[in-house]
Amino acid sequence: MGNARVARDYYGMLGVERGAGPDEIKRAYRKLARELHPDVNPDAAAQERFREVSTAYEVLNDPEKRRIVDLGGDPLDNGRGGGGGDPFGAGFGFGDIMDAFFGSATGGRGRGPRSRVQPGADALIRMQLSLEECAAGVQRELTVDTAVLCSDCSGSGCAPGSSPTRCDICGGSGEVQSVQRSFLGQVVTSRPCPTCRGFGEVIPEPCRQCAGDGRVRSRRSVGVRIPAGVADGMRVRLAGQGEVGAGGGPAGDLYVEVEETPHDIFTRDGADLHCTVSLPMTAAALGTTVALPTIEGSEDLDIDAGTQTGTIRTLRGKGMPRLRSNGRVDGHGDLMVHIEVAVPTKLDKEQTELLRKLAALRGEEQPDLAMGSRNGHGLFSRLRFGGR
Repeated sequence: MGNARVARDYYGMLGVERGAGPDEIKRAYRKLARELHPDVNPDAAAQERFREVSTAYEVLNDPEKRRIVDLGGDPLDNGRGGGGGDPFGAGFGFGDIMDAFFGSATGGRGRGPRSRVQPGADALIRMQLSLEECAAGVQRELTVDTAVLCSDCSGSGCAPGSSPTRCDICGGSGEVQSVQRSFLGQVVTSRPCPTCRGFGEVIPEPCRQCAGDGRVRSRRSVGVRIPAGVADGMRVRLAGQGEVGAGGGPAGDLYVEVEETPHDIFTRDGADLHCTVSLPMTAAALGTTVALPTIEGSEDLDIDAGTQTGTIRTLRGKGMPRLRSNGRVDGHGDLMVHIEVAVPTKLDKEQTELLRKLAALRGEEQPDLAMGSRNGHGLFSRLRFGGR
């Protein structure tokens, strides 16, 4: 009767429960590896124990092998040796230990060479527009200076009739490795290959026009339509009209930024406009009608008799177009007209006499001060003189 082989207790080797998660298993292995590694603990029993915990981590870190353990089997009973085998043998190398300590990115495993074709950057150009142009919208041709696809090599970077070759230094991997000693043994680090700059291939005969970059700078014309209602600082995006990427990569976007120039008459507050109208004293007193310029032409503005300085007249819908997020116009803002009454500073003899007669007719030769408060009481009504 043959002897039945007992499956090893890989969970017990690491000192974790059978339901332990991957992070708990990794923490347990890290702790034991620091204590038992031959560079730290040269004792023969510690080295044997280190082989056991390394094997246990190899098994429990592999989902398929762990499934076999959970079913009562031993995934290493396949002719490759038992738990006393070399932890750095087939299927479990130093990189696996480094993965447990620093993550799978250590050593650069699985990264491979980077692509020579890179997406292009966005470009920005500023366009000055008057208030009227912002209100109406414009369509213009712009001259831009950006990187464009090289016409000689079509972005490959190679001279006509040649092609890239695999880098001899890194063997096409795009990275080179260096080995250093640590308490865990040999630590392998990776960095981009200095010869091919991480591409994994070199261009033996670069294109003369672009020097191997796959793109050149060039001036070109681009048409742009600025919608009605734009304001200072707004940007219009032209997809795919920016810089072509290295290696002939897709172009970025071109952004046209609006710079609105100051207006002689109007100031802007979003979609609303403001202007100031200065009226002669007589016109404000008698009332009149004035022709008021707007962004769309001229508008008659009726001034009521007795209009005072500080009066604001609102012309509905005579402001700027309201630009929606989809580029469409949704109505217009208002035009706010601020009234100022201009008092004459120089009068001739006849004008002075006429104003004196008007003052006498209105009983205003010696006017009372009307410095009223909000409750209607004059300033001097609140003052007391003497001992009263």
